[in-house]
Amino acid sequence: MNKKIALMPGDGVGPEIVKQGIKILDAVSAKYNCVFEYKELLMGGIAIEKTGHPLPQETINACKESDAVLLGAVGGWKWDNLPGHLRPEAGLLGIRKALGVFANLRPAILFPQLKSASFLREGVLEDGIDVMIIRELIGGIYFGEKKRVDIEGGQKAWDVMAYSTHEIERITRRAYETARKRSKKLTMVDKANVLESSRLWREVVMGISGEYPDVETNYMYVDNAAMQLIRNPKQFDVIVTENMFGDILSDEASMLTGSLGMLPSASMGEGKIGLYEPIHGSAPDIAGQDKANPIATIMSIAMMLRYSLDMEAAASDIERAVSKVLDKGYRTADIMQEGMDLVGTERMGDLIAENIC
Repeated sequence: MNKKIALMPGDGVGPEIVKQGIKILDAVSAKYNCVFEYKELLMGGIAIEKTGHPLPQETINACKESDAVLLGAVGGWKWDNLPGHLRPEAGLLGIRKALGVFANLRPAILFPQLKSASFLREGVLEDGIDVMIIRELIGGIYFGEKKRVDIEGGQKAWDVMAYSTHEIERITRRAYETARKRSKKLTMVDKANVLESSRLWREVVMGISGEYPDVETNYMYVDNAAMQLIRNPKQFDVIVTENMFGDILSDEASMLTGSLGMLPSASMGEGKIGLYEPIHGSAPDIAGQDKANPIATIMSIAMMLRYSLDMEAAASDIERAVSKVLDKGYRTADIMQEGMDLVGTERMGDLIAENIC
């Protein structure tokens, strides 16, 4: 079995964590007698430096020809003053659009070994945290009309949040199918008391909910959802929401688990190909220092094996390997606890790869 994997290491700590991901894939390859064919591609700041554009057409073409895409991280202070369409983040938005990956799956799972690293009090964490946020990824305000004009006394700017019925239907069905495989509970988050686009979201979700009578459906305004994630995260199973709300809520949920360095994501479309990446940024302040936590990237690879490559057993192997390494007391700096063993990026990658057996 040969599988083509496009690698976009990107910027900052991206190349370091993708390197650890390759170690994991090589360990899986050896165990399951499969072949992963890697192709490294330019995207983000490094692409700007080498080609003048954050997303070269060659990268788009190669990603479309792959079975899955693994991204490290993009961005950094050195590109902050570029115009919006030439910033590294424009490459990220562009590849999502090019691949048609409209659903971003972000699990927020608290490993039992890391309860003390969470910012929540012990009572809230008693039964752990396992929330899946499904965020619409290629519509809404991030992709809507944007404009800035001069007016008397300064300037005026706007960004348009627009959604069609089709865009809402396809991610809603993805969310319901995901909820069916979990605890059969879905919370739709919107701002329907204020926004017309949210009212359309709610109408569409209510219409589709009848197709999934086995899934409990409820609705929550985004401001309340932000509060409830802190107050009582155990009430949530699957959350579905639009792009900007999902961006904010998924980052909030990630911090309940103690560190952005622990959390993966998968971006999926209609087919099997997906874009897999850790949710943390490029962290240029620690790039090249062997300090970055590679676990989010490694867990993203587990999602890749599960959702795009149909290798459920291998995905479970990776998750167990991460848990074993944490059980043995190894920690990177971002999740360091008293009495544990501090290790760097390389050593953590080696340890997890060694435990895939």
